[in-house]
Amino acid sequence: MLCSDIIQAVKDFCGGIDAFSGKPIEEATTRDKVLYGNTDQVCTGIVTCIWPTADVIRHAQKLGTNLIISHEAIFWNHGDHQEPVANNRAFIAKRDLLDQWGGAVWRCHDWIHSGVPLEADGSLADGIFYGLAWKLGWLDHRVGDRSKCMDFRIPEMSALDLARLMVERLGLEGTRIVGDPNASVGRVRIPMHVMGGPADTELANTTDAEDIDALVCMEFIDFTTCEYVRDAAQLGQNKCAIMIGHFNLEEPGMEYMAAWLPRALAPDASLDPDGATDVGGALPPISYVPDGDTYRYILA
Repeated sequence: MLCSDIIQAVKDFCGGIDAFSGKPIEEATTRDKVLYGNTDQVCTGIVTCIWPTADVIRHAQKLGTNLIISHEAIFWNHGDHQEPVANNRAFIAKRDLLDQWGGAVWRCHDWIHSGVPLEADGSLADGIFYGLAWKLGWLDHRVGDRSKCMDFRIPEMSALDLARLMVERLGLEGTRIVGDPNASVGRVRIPMHVMGGPADTELANTTDAEDIDALVCMEFIDFTTCEYVRDAAQLGQNKCAIMIGHFNLEEPGMEYMAAWLPRALAPDASLDPDGATDVGGALPPISYVPDGDTYRYILA
């Protein structure tokens, strides 16, 4: 199989309706581009990752694989434009590393969010947040629109214990809590990006109206929902937010992609929920390479 065949098979396997616009994914506008390299080469192996860091590229080279499927871009800007960073020394060094490796990088963002047939009945679920629910052991705790995998009712625990669970199961260096660390948490929501816009006010209102105990967050800017959570907690309303980080929260989805990818490439293969399916060596080897925690914590 060519690397281009792998990419097309993933697209064919996914739902194809953009999760954010509700419209079919268009090649002209999707974020899911070949970000680097030539895909018209026989695939010697596949690496899935959240973000193709320099260490991930080195790992791919060590494994002898020539296709990286990442969820995020390479060069640190929306659209992955190279021109604005062309004179940046880190860009030049990373480009040289990519050239030395000789493989290709394809971004799989819109397609994996559009839905993957992961449910027992073959129905679609967001491939990134399904992977997170799998990693946390929460697949059976989903509520609301189960395909989105962003709302949960879990066995009650304190906010501190929930934070510890996140650190342990996601392999983090640590995390941060806003609000009441002793809040009794049963109802959990994973919001989208909390970045200071009008949607933050809606999130505060729905958190109140739907009795959400804990928000488990990607981006979480200080001056909107964050301050609502702190005030609500100080007013005795049992609220907290746990800040995990964007890549940390989405990375399990790319780990789980290594489990279902064989089924996309060989439709008769069965899904092994604990690892990549063995199809007798008929496919290129598939590896998940973790980035590790984005953050390091220094305590006073």
